[in-house]
Amino acid sequence: MTENNQTQLGNTLWKIADELRGAMNADQFRDYMLSFLFLRYLSDNYETAAKKELGKDYPVLQDNDKRTPLAVWYEQNKADVAEFEKQMRRKVHYVIEPSHLWNSIAELAKTQSKELLRTLQEGFKYIENESFESTFQGLFSEINLDSDKLGKNYEERNKKLCNIIQTIAEGIKAFDKGQSVDYLGDAYEFLIGKFAAGSGQKAGEFYTPQRISDILSGIVTLDSQDPSKGEKKKIERVLDFACGSGSLLLNVRKRMTDAGGTIGKIFGQEKNITTYNLARMNMLLHGVKDTEFQIHHGDTLVNDWDILNEINPSKKLEFDAIVANPPFSYRWEPSEEMGQDFRFKSYGLAPKSAADFAFLLHGFHFLSKEGTMAIILPHGVLFRSGSEERIRRKLLEDGNIDTVIGLPANLFFSTGIPVCILVLKKCKKFDDVLFINAVNHFEKGKRQNNLLPENIAKIVETYRDRKEETRYSRRVSMNEIIKNDFNLNISRYVSTSEDEAIIDLHEVNKKLVALDEDIKKARETHNKFLKELGLPPI
Repeated sequence: MTENNQTQLGNTLWKIADELRGAMNADQFRDYMLSFLFLRYLSDNYETAAKKELGKDYPVLQDNDKRTPLAVWYEQNKADVAEFEKQMRRKVHYVIEPSHLWNSIAELAKTQSKELLRTLQEGFKYIENESFESTFQGLFSEINLDSDKLGKNYEERNKKLCNIIQTIAEGIKAFDKGQSVDYLGDAYEFLIGKFAAGSGQKAGEFYTPQRISDILSGIVTLDSQDPSKGEKKKIERVLDFACGSGSLLLNVRKRMTDAGGTIGKIFGQEKNITTYNLARMNMLLHGVKDTEFQIHHGDTLVNDWDILNEINPSKKLEFDAIVANPPFSYRWEPSEEMGQDFRFKSYGLAPKSAADFAFLLHGFHFLSKEGTMAIILPHGVLFRSGSEERIRRKLLEDGNIDTVIGLPANLFFSTGIPVCILVLKKCKKFDDVLFINAVNHFEKGKRQNNLLPENIAKIVETYRDRKEETRYSRRVSMNEIIKNDFNLNISRYVSTSEDEAIIDLHEVNKKLVALDEDIKKARETHNKFLKELGLPPI
């Protein structure tokens, strides 16, 4: 599917969502819309694999037969169903019962069947608990099919769902002729972005704009010691400890595969239950098998994920790439005991008013010696005093801060403030710090500014080659940073202001004298004409 068609499909689905949500706000309807898209993807992917598995035994239906081919096969081969499902679990890692497939659900919607709502409830429950070998409990927990917003009683809710599903089915059908199911993952991402655009402050909870994701993924997939060598061949493990809907992690994965590399396993953590479910769906929608990712629902600052709580250094889980866009200047309540936490003990605690460095230190603790971490933070972390200055100072003295990148203002849905990207490493090759000041490199939008592909490429290439450019980038020695009391304010090292032109006063005087002479001659000529006309001179 072309990029233009993907955009058209996304806009069609967005229009459907806007028209059908009724009494629900956009955030509430988002979960229904994305879940139905998810069901459509799982179903199409499963039926394609089933057709390949069954070969010539895959039923061919008559035009008037509205059942799915799998439903027919199940009826005709009851004794072989268990073995077939065993094979499907091996090959696509999940099973969907014929009655729960999207085409079965869509047919119930088309015929306004009173069984639609009940079948949907059963299908969602089956997918959560039985479809996958690893259970996805609570995957649809935020979708209340018994909500009064859908209708006052079962009949009204059933009718509303019939209308929603039929409209979505027709909207997608116009675009999916001969397409692989992968395009539904792109549609899912597109809709997440559209819902984020209308969510204001809430958008920051689940969405990092695609262009900013491109910068982070472009950085962490390059060789850690010498980025000029190009992309890594493999990333064993990648982590986003504030993963939202998972778009950043998927961006890293795509960047690696596009460059011919591979990723071993994806790890993410998310505190918001709704967003946590979006992330799990997003992984599966993009073809990431359930064995290839692990998303944890929990609080990063408390560190309640068992696999990240190993005290023994030899058993500690480490990551070759870490990306994150944590909530900016998040207020937290660190306990006294937390000062002895293995993540913070050597640095001290971030202030209650801003957990930015707490998030950074959490991720940095799990970074491997050959890894790269790129994190989006507010500019305050670069120059604020107190405990943040102490943390910043130690990271600099230990040679862990590799690059500081300043981005333009108003790039996010949730805030208009300019932000920075800090690139950290545990063993870096260069003993200076690269500063990139990209604040003036963007396309101005009506509500939001945008980074163009060339803006992103310039940032990544400057990082990769450690290039210096007047009013854009500079390599700064530690001696200079020490003289500035470990202040990393970007404009202090890379000013974007133009140098004032040097004025030659002698040259200016010569021009003024010449101008006076021209005025004198013009006046004499003018008075001559006045005299000929019999008028007094001026």
